[in-house]
Amino acid sequence: MKPPWVLMYHAVEPYEEDPLLVCVSPARFRLQMRWIFERGLRAVSIRDLRERARVGRASGLIGLTFDDGYAGLVEHVYPVLHDYDFTATVFAVAGRLGGTNDWDWGPQRTLLGAEELTALATERFEIGSHGISHTAMAGLSSSQLLRETAESRSILRERTGAAIDGFCYPYGSADVAAVRAVREAGYGYACAVSPQKHDGRFLIPRAFIGESDGPLRLRAKLAVHRMGLRRPRSSQ
Repeated sequence: MKPPWVLMYHAVEPYEEDPLLVCVSPARFRLQMRWIFERGLRAVSIRDLRERARVGRASGLIGLTFDDGYAGLVEHVYPVLHDYDFTATVFAVAGRLGGTNDWDWGPQRTLLGAEELTALATERFEIGSHGISHTAMAGLSSSQLLRETAESRSILRERTGAAIDGFCYPYGSADVAAVRAVREAGYGYACAVSPQKHDGRFLIPRAFIGESDGPLRLRAKLAVHRMGLRRPRSSQ
């Protein structure tokens, strides 16, 4: 069975420069969510999507994810999702809570702290892990993989009180050992970027969404998904 359409966002906030193409302006984000709503679709967290799929009630639902956990989620994402009764999954970097995206060479942006993530969890957002240090996981040693998967899950669970069921591979980088580490750490699923040949539940493909994605591009990306075609796009 073809996997559901899952959207991948990063930061949503006003910006002056964005060389890594990880930011969407608040106005553009609202237009994108309105487009989804007007198509008769409903954006939900991966947790909600999987729960509805288990009972055969996932028709019309798409997944909505935000990598890294940028602070703009509180001011610029939550109000929009609340207006449309949407939910989402936030994949936080456990070792950088309240810090910045210091793994990037581009503009530094503030990340959500544990208290803010906890508050979002009470508003139906799902909190997942994006590792401890935002490190590409393909090729890591077993001890490094254990730290990025099991330890990051433990930190987020302790700091937010939320159940941490989902993982997201930084940069979409995953190999057989990384997938195995995620599974053995007790996660129920993991998100990647492009479709791959391993266990689908632990490599859920997603569509990158950026500032340039207006109605025409969104329609094209949805059509590509429905036709089952592959359009790889690098992740941050």
